[in-house]
Amino acid sequence: MTNTKVSNNNPDKESIIKKPITNTKNNDITKNKTNQNKKVTSVSKKPNKSYDDLYNEIFCELISKKISLVKEIKDLEAKKNELDKDIESNFKGQSDNIAKRVKGFQEYLTGSLENLSQNVEKLELVSQPIVVKPSPLDKKKESSKDTELVNVPALSETFKPDEQIIRSCFSTFTEQPDFYAEPWKLRRSLNLSDIEVMDDWFFNMGGRGSLESRGSRQKNALLSAALIAILGELYGDQFQTLILASQPERLGEWRRILQDSLGLTRDDFGPNSGIVLFERPEGVIERADRLESNEELPFIIIDAAETSVEIPILQFPLWLAFAGSNDEIFDDLELN
Repeated sequence: MTNTKVSNNNPDKESIIKKPITNTKNNDITKNKTNQNKKVTSVSKKPNKSYDDLYNEIFCELISKKISLVKEIKDLEAKKNELDKDIESNFKGQSDNIAKRVKGFQEYLTGSLENLSQNVEKLELVSQPIVVKPSPLDKKKESSKDTELVNVPALSETFKPDEQIIRSCFSTFTEQPDFYAEPWKLRRSLNLSDIEVMDDWFFNMGGRGSLESRGSRQKNALLSAALIAILGELYGDQFQTLILASQPERLGEWRRILQDSLGLTRDDFGPNSGIVLFERPEGVIERADRLESNEELPFIIIDAAETSVEIPILQFPLWLAFAGSNDEIFDDLELN
């Protein structure tokens, strides 16, 4: 009885009995923990992989977009360089000349259309009478007694009676310019060399001859404006100025300078006005013949770019041809 009790109360036995029980419990707990950890790690690994894939896709798209943008930028830069080369090779230094030519042609075309419409309105379709000239055999011989001697004054004496008026105009032209003078009066001033040239044209050439160009169309037109103002003082409305230049741009430049120097308007340039512009000498000759038949006086001005003067022009009493130098004519042709 005592032995059993002792055995039952033995602590060693109790420890032996309790050990397997606690070991099994611990093993179960650790197994549960490992299973739970595996589940947690498996669950946590899944979203990590999806985020990495998403980031990789975004980075790939950004890189591809960057590459395409860089390529487009290079293409645009190449096109820009090509356009710059084309602009420099085709239009550099030409804008002023193009603007001049377009402006001169526009003004000339407008004036020409106005002149054409006025001519068409006043055109008279009348058949010309047939003139039958008698034969030289039918003419009677005139005796030497009936012949009369006609004294033809020298060309230099043509403007001698009007010398005082002309020289008075010369002195006025050397004064300060009058920008508000009446129309057909010179609104600019001239230097002494221009006065000497005009003096030679009036009193040595008799209003008929060629003068050396003043160096530019602007200076030639200014000198011509002074001559027109003087002839206006002498003949009033009984004369008309005819300007010959074979290019529309040149005629447009003549129009602008004369309009500014004499205070004129567009209405003063036309077939029935004070100044008429021509591209061809045939038109000048025809118009001058018509003026003389109406007892009016034509004043013909020929631009320095014209290299020759038609012989029929030389028969008229008032004409002025500017003789341009070779360099001046060449530069003018280059601009046009």
